[in-house]
Amino acid sequence: MPETIAILGLGEAGGHLARDLVAAGAVVRGYDPAVTAGDGVLDTDSEAEAARGADLVLSVNSASVSVDALRAGLAGASGAVWADLNTSSPGRKRELAAIAAEHGVPFADVAIMAPVPGRGLKVPLLATGVAAADVARILTSFGASVEVMAGAAGLAAERKLLRSVFFKGMSAAVVEALEAARAAGCEDWLRQVIVTELTSANESTVDRLESGSRKHAVRRSSEMAAAAEMLAELGVPSEVAAASRDQLTRLAALRS
Repeated sequence: MPETIAILGLGEAGGHLARDLVAAGAVVRGYDPAVTAGDGVLDTDSEAEAARGADLVLSVNSASVSVDALRAGLAGASGAVWADLNTSSPGRKRELAAIAAEHGVPFADVAIMAPVPGRGLKVPLLATGVAAADVARILTSFGASVEVMAGAAGLAAERKLLRSVFFKGMSAAVVEALEAARAAGCEDWLRQVIVTELTSANESTVDRLESGSRKHAVRRSSEMAAAAEMLAELGVPSEVAAASRDQLTRLAALRS
């Protein structure tokens, strides 16, 4: 008999996962107060009802309601493994793990490491916590890609968010720089500069970026102060340029 998986939250990520799990042969029970379950998913009226009889519960709603969803679902989660897939801080994941442990429910912190649309159940997942291996066993049996990392709940969230500091920070810099270049009338030129830098990057690039910022912090802080002034002249908000200026100023102070 196929294993039963409850999915709490049937929005973009949860909806894709639910559809793929149904297609792979899982029995899927869903709950979302704002979204009706799709074809093949048993629509339920509460977190506890969705969790009742499930082997695995996937909480894919949002970090802001993850604690409430867990507390509401515990009444029906006897015998189930609880996996929280929401993007939240390591501290929140540890809080969830502690609540689950108090009620005897095995818990796993699962980080979704890439966008779900276009990948669905094949999206890379990173799992930590006491139930990480159980989550991996169940989901991989339906074709999912789950990496288990030894350690407590919170470590998967930590890895994802550390990666986000880089990727989202870089994305913010690209958006701001191109917006400014557009205002200055040279967007195509700067776009090619960015492409060239990204495609030629290697291990030494990372070392150069970090060590260069620390070594040349005084000069670069002045440079970024001028860049922030330029953006103001162009009528472009300078969130990233100003943040870079402030970080370099802090690094310069550490060297003095």
